[in-house]
Amino acid sequence: MKKAWLGAFAASALLVAGYAQADAELAKKNNCVACHQVDAKLVGPALKDVAAKYAGQADAAGYLVGKIKGGSTGVWGQIPMPPNVNVSEADAKALAEWILTLK
Repeated sequence: MKKAWLGAFAASALLVAGYAQADAELAKKNNCVACHQVDAKLVGPALKDVAAKYAGQADAAGYLVGKIKGGSTGVWGQIPMPPNVNVSEADAKALAEWILTLK
């Protein structure tokens, strides 16, 4: 019984790690990493800072999808985030949801 529980836990951990890795790759594919890092400010804010700012907000994922696709000005300072029109709606949603999991 204990081995089955540990096996299920390990499988769940691998799925979560795989999910995080897949979305990190999605961030690379969509060139998010040109301006953002997970842990540190680059041109734009650290993605962990974005997650912290919007933690607990009801439609944070939808809001971030809009910012990813449509760009943004003045939320994090003077440097604007250009619109990412080539990012699909599905990719933008996956990225937003992933960003919100960062802590």
